[in-house]
Amino acid sequence: MVQHERLLAADTKRDLRNARESLWLLTLVLVVSAAMGIAAWLFLTSLDAVSAARTTQPLCFLFLPIVGVGTAWLYRTHGGEASRGNNLVIDSALTGKAIPARMALFTFFCSVATHLAGGSAGREGTAVQIGGTIADNVARRLHLGTRDHQDLLLSGIAAAFGGVFGTPLAGAFFGMEMCFVGKLNYSAGIYCLIASFTGDTVARALGTQHAEHMIGTIPELEPRTIALAVAAAVIFGLTARLFSLAIRTIKRFYANRITNYLVAALVGSLVVLAAFGVGGLTRYAGLSTWLVDAGFSGDTTLGDAALKLVMTALTLGAGFQGGEVTPLFGIGASLGGWLGTVSGMPTAFMAALGLLGVFGAGLNVPITTIMLGIDMFGGHGAPYFVIVAFVSYLVAGHRGVYAAQRIVTPKRRSLAHDGGLTLDEAIAHHQRGEDTADEEAAS
Repeated sequence: MVQHERLLAADTKRDLRNARESLWLLTLVLVVSAAMGIAAWLFLTSLDAVSAARTTQPLCFLFLPIVGVGTAWLYRTHGGEASRGNNLVIDSALTGKAIPARMALFTFFCSVATHLAGGSAGREGTAVQIGGTIADNVARRLHLGTRDHQDLLLSGIAAAFGGVFGTPLAGAFFGMEMCFVGKLNYSAGIYCLIASFTGDTVARALGTQHAEHMIGTIPELEPRTIALAVAAAVIFGLTARLFSLAIRTIKRFYANRITNYLVAALVGSLVVLAAFGVGGLTRYAGLSTWLVDAGFSGDTTLGDAALKLVMTALTLGAGFQGGEVTPLFGIGASLGGWLGTVSGMPTAFMAALGLLGVFGAGLNVPITTIMLGIDMFGGHGAPYFVIVAFVSYLVAGHRGVYAAQRIVTPKRRSLAHDGGLTLDEAIAHHQRGEDTADEEAAS
């Protein structure tokens, strides 16, 4: 009896300590999420202002070389690890690496400058870096342990995504899923959920508004529509793979061919400027949210998706700051809308699948993709969201825009040897294997 009472007392004491620690962490999550909601509102408001200025004053495009070279100089001389962007946020969550406080300011101002000058970039990368920076620095100042640091950092990521895109369910799962390939961090689940809804609520309370798109007709699940959805998902997965390959190739080209980083930044900026000016591609500048609208109405061509992909790859490959998600939305929606017109499927429905499929495959976040579909379009199309999310995810292979993502569960049996590697390490491993195979064939 005495032993039983001692065990009960020990359990009660432990439960009270856990409750106290959890309540303290929850308080920090709310503080970080509210701060991220304010930052999201300020960032989106700034983007709207500079996008409007660029639309009325096309001469803003001439600032591209100044912004490109200035961004390169700032990050090289004062940025340190901050130049790694979202990959540093992932490393911080996985290994506890410190995030310099200046990264939030650098990415905010440089991203706004990128959009003022017309760079074809997004907004999620900036938001995630701000959210990660806030969370990491709060955790370090308060000397949180490893587990609490990770939970708070993932919550900052969730608040950033939910606040910037107005998709709290997707934001919650993005926080749990972003750092890994093939894993959800369930231990941070409740914190990410609260953080995402808090970030979204604060941003909306301050006046943030988000575009809404209706799918309209959703085809019945039958062999033909399922087959078309699978075929489209394969195309979306390959498109996402091409997107990440294009950015990686352009970055590597400038790094290998031009030794002076300022010259490389200048050349990259001039290439983007020439594409806008000589190629007449200014409509693909900035966020290009019109692509999503046009995709849903069926007014896009295959060329729209291709040109947005090229311009985004040239922009991010040249070192400009910004995100990948909004361009992926535009590429996917325009591609899906075009597929709808050629396949006879409802264009808005196919545009929605394209938006989800290219996004999810590019970031390796299938569960987030499903939740994003529910956030944006409701639950009636959920069976199709699931099909597209997982098929495009598998087709994309171990590629993606976040090189630091850790492969926990390889996507296919043939990729089992990639387990435990980052995407960057897996890509390098595959390239060495291909080089070896080429040498053996030549001999």
